[in-house]
Amino acid sequence: MSKTPPYAAITLGSNSFNMLVAKTLGGQPEIVAKYKRKVRLAEGIQGDGTLSEEVLERGLDCLAMFAKMLKEEGVASENVAVIATATLRHIGNSDDFCQRALPILGHPIEIISGMQEAELIYQGMVATTCAEGRRLVIDIGGASTEFIIGDDDKVLLKTSLSMGCVTFNERFFNSFPFQQLDFDDAQSQVKATLGQYLTELKALGWHCVVGASGSVQSVVELLNHRNESASITPVVLNTLKQEILEQEDISMRDINGLHPERAPTFAAGISILLALFELLEIEKLNLSGGALREGVLQRLANRVK
Repeated sequence: MSKTPPYAAITLGSNSFNMLVAKTLGGQPEIVAKYKRKVRLAEGIQGDGTLSEEVLERGLDCLAMFAKMLKEEGVASENVAVIATATLRHIGNSDDFCQRALPILGHPIEIISGMQEAELIYQGMVATTCAEGRRLVIDIGGASTEFIIGDDDKVLLKTSLSMGCVTFNERFFNSFPFQQLDFDDAQSQVKATLGQYLTELKALGWHCVVGASGSVQSVVELLNHRNESASITPVVLNTLKQEILEQEDISMRDINGLHPERAPTFAAGISILLALFELLEIEKLNLSGGALREGVLQRLANRVK
């Protein structure tokens, strides 16, 4: 069975930068390498709406690593897609970042809208997750959260709202130890941000809920580590909230199964999930097989064919 030349999907999120390298085999992208770094871009947004030089350089440094890996994997520049999301959508110096990134990557960065992001997340989920019936997909990023309701591969509703685990971390979980009040304030903000979409989402309804993001992944990893069911429920989230409130160290190293890399935004992610479970009356959420980067990869695979 012949393979296509390798191609790479790079996604520059507000929390993590990711790169997937794949070849098409039997009409499907087969991932041959994965690279990821927690850049936490949204942490660097300053009062004037620009990204700090320190965090900007952190992002460029990661792109230099990706460029090196693209060379090692033998990916031609015409077979690369570079997609950026919420933070680069909103900062005042995104052009500066893109111009400085161009000679490093040898490929322009495409900054996509929230709606385009939601569409790609849904495509990535459909391509990687087995399920039937109407699905609600929730992707909690670093600075935005996407909501998509779809039947099979048909999107019925999509939206992208300004709330994420990095921005909520800066706003509500910036002083330790964390308190119940921090979770209450975060929940009020989620409710305000959802606004009229709360009614629209509930009116359409769904058969199952799928979560795609680091926040959801961090909970599922933790549950797997504890040999518990990987389904996220209100009981799971409330238990984790209690554990967060009992921590004596900001590293949260006493939370069994929590990866140190996930710890800095863990409380913020749990606060958003808890609020969404309550507001949308979610009983159970499972992790998606893929999301944005898989959606970008699928789009690229169709082009490389």
